[in-house]
Amino acid sequence: MNAIPATPLQYEFSRFATPRAEIDSGARLTLDSEDALSGQLRRPEDRRNKQTMPYSNPVNGPIFVRGAEPGDALAVHIESIEPLMGQCATYTGSPGLMSELLGIDVPPGTRICPIKDGFISWSDTVKIPYAPMLGCLGTAPDWGVPTTGPSGRHGGNLDLLEVCPGNTVYLPVYVPGGYLYLGDAHAAQGHGELSATALEMPARTTIRVDLIKQARLVAPRIESPTELMSVACVSPLERAIAESYARLILWLESDYGWNRWHAYDLLTQVGQISIGHFTTGTVAAKVAKKYIIPS
Repeated sequence: MNAIPATPLQYEFSRFATPRAEIDSGARLTLDSEDALSGQLRRPEDRRNKQTMPYSNPVNGPIFVRGAEPGDALAVHIESIEPLMGQCATYTGSPGLMSELLGIDVPPGTRICPIKDGFISWSDTVKIPYAPMLGCLGTAPDWGVPTTGPSGRHGGNLDLLEVCPGNTVYLPVYVPGGYLYLGDAHAAQGHGELSATALEMPARTTIRVDLIKQARLVAPRIESPTELMSVACVSPLERAIAESYARLILWLESDYGWNRWHAYDLLTQVGQISIGHFTTGTVAAKVAKKYIIPS
């Protein structure tokens, strides 16, 4: 299967862009993507320049899904994410909200990390398991044109570890064709993505896309073989936690027949959360299927 090239780089989730491909529901396709640093860090001596183009988080797309209409949803099954260069890169980004405690005298901190045999060599002594994910995945809204910086009800820069191979991400459709975009692949990332820069890599991603008619989603959902996850993208973070859990409770009520207050009580005991970049208010509330679906 030929991959859709990464270029031209896109930095918006726009309904006005020319589709890179048109597909039917059930189609499988492979897309290449540049890293979130727009390829600026390839060697240890390279430095990130965010003052001019290129911007952060280029994505590939849009993909036009035939028959997709507002109110539908796209089920994006992530099959694989493979590095294109055998390496990933990161640097010491601004500490932002932590500056009061850590200071602002930040070194460049460029790291070029080889990826081999299922591990990332972060240093000579520290190896991190290769755990690929997509930082950006979303559809085009019907009003406004968001950049690839924030997240929202359309998806966007989610930076959630669970947007990974083996999982399915459900995205609302707002415009005919859906206009699906993806990119910002990470070789690995911690919860919260503290410096806003994970182990960034150019990647080749294979997905399968199913169209779900009249799903009426109000925000992304994620499903793994063992968990259900509801996503909220609002600030402050405590609001996102409350909203993601509330949406998960309503999902259990509408699709699985749970009494909402029983679900509320259960999630108090067994619910978990995953946090994207901690300043964007992106949270996935999670519950194991074993508690919800009779075996």
